[in-house]
Amino acid sequence: MIDRGKHNLLGVRIDAVDYEAAVEQIVAAARARCPMAVSALAVHGLMTGVLDPPHRYRLNRFDLLVPDGQPVRWALNLLHGVRLGERVYGPNLMLEVCRRAEEFSLPVLLYGGTPDLLAALEERLLARFGGLQIAGAMPSRFRRLTPAERDRTVDEIRATGAAITFVGLGCPRQEVWAYEFRRALSMPLIAVGAAFAFHAGRLPQAPDYLQRRGLEWCYRLTHEPGRLWRRYLLLNPLYVGLLWLQMAGLRRFDPQNCLPPAEELLYG
Repeated sequence: MIDRGKHNLLGVRIDAVDYEAAVEQIVAAARARCPMAVSALAVHGLMTGVLDPPHRYRLNRFDLLVPDGQPVRWALNLLHGVRLGERVYGPNLMLEVCRRAEEFSLPVLLYGGTPDLLAALEERLLARFGGLQIAGAMPSRFRRLTPAERDRTVDEIRATGAAITFVGLGCPRQEVWAYEFRRALSMPLIAVGAAFAFHAGRLPQAPDYLQRRGLEWCYRLTHEPGRLWRRYLLLNPLYVGLLWLQMAGLRRFDPQNCLPPAEELLYG
């Protein structure tokens, strides 16, 4: 088990952990009914915090930010010498947490996506983990919530008896949701990005050989060019350039150099 603490990457503090350490922390919080905000960050998720100071404030108050993308893992190894042998890929993290949730009889809740997507996801998870308790599946409203709707959502989630909530609202909405709901819900809230679509069979995953080489983005770009071209063709080069500045000591990225968000966004 590897847990070498949080390290500054372009002003965002990423946890140098492996799957085992991440899952142990999540399961411990779930069993103790402790609030916990978790996300798996690839380059795009990291850059949302680099370019948006209020969002950087949110991310730096997460309990666990794992290195989802190979370029994020490589940067941690180069800058901080943490010697991580593998990334902690969000979709795989979700499966590992489900495996342990089944072992400890910890009910999970699925939040986000459409009713059809959630139905397919629930069916496939139960086929894979026969003893997994799925306490509920709540689709996204695809808009901001009112304060009253936020309070009802909290009450509805509490009423399910869930011990862990997986959040699939897309980046960065899911991280905003986990940050804003974490104090009201005494459980891990895990932002897992495209994991819902992958595990529901709605979106193909890149082959392992591309994932190992940090080229998953190329595969996804060919499948969703209209939605993803700005994310990858603009943010990836910017990430490399800023990373070079940090490595060379030409620019200092201070995680504390940001103010809290002026308002709640209440994505739902």
